[in-house]
Amino acid sequence: MNYPPPAPNQQQIIWAARPQERPENCPPGLEYLLHVDQLLVKQQIEMLELFTGFETSNKYKILNSMGQQVFFAAENSDPCMRQCCGSIRNFEMAIVDNIGQEVARFERPFNCTCRCCLCYLPCQLQEMDISAGGQIIGKIKQRAGCVSEFWVCDASGQEILKVEGPVCVVSCCSDIDFEVLTKDDQCIGKVTKQWSGLAREAYTDADNFGVTFPVDLDVRVKLMLIAVVFLIDFMYFETNNQNND
Repeated sequence: MNYPPPAPNQQQIIWAARPQERPENCPPGLEYLLHVDQLLVKQQIEMLELFTGFETSNKYKILNSMGQQVFFAAENSDPCMRQCCGSIRNFEMAIVDNIGQEVARFERPFNCTCRCCLCYLPCQLQEMDISAGGQIIGKIKQRAGCVSEFWVCDASGQEILKVEGPVCVVSCCSDIDFEVLTKDDQCIGKVTKQWSGLAREAYTDADNFGVTFPVDLDVRVKLMLIAVVFLIDFMYFETNNQNND
């Protein structure tokens, strides 16, 4: 499926060059991830949402360490679900490249949650399906309990990595880290919710995240760690001007 290229804004967008070669086992479009070990995910500020509180679909830029845009992420969700269900809404997130070609899709079903003392107590555990090249390549699954933990699973459901955050996800003028761990609890990377400054944190729900991982990690797993960013964002930080959580 093709999407129109992201509309230019006042700042010029510099896109990363597409790698010349793609390994046979690399899904189309994911060759951008072959030689990176960190990415920045920046949510766009939506002026309609800022001034009216009307919940709009989320959009994100995904940048490499040189500030070049690698992907653009656009939420597809029902407007009524956005207004009535807020951050617990179901959605699809399309990941597109610089020519508007969809290279991956993340799908989160509607699962009810409640919140107590800044911790999620799920009526249903949260999850997200990850597809690339028209095939399911994995899933993100929340672990039971009050601690912020998720499993990164392959297409067969086998657990590959664990993402573990603090017990209470609350920012006090500082970054919040979620460690990326192997099954034997070795830290190989991080998902970091970056503190954006008092004004931005107080008046918008547009968030910035950094994600780091080994450069030789399989591109499918790198993609799934990007998906973890969106699930964490919706679960813990998509809350401003809402009372749905």
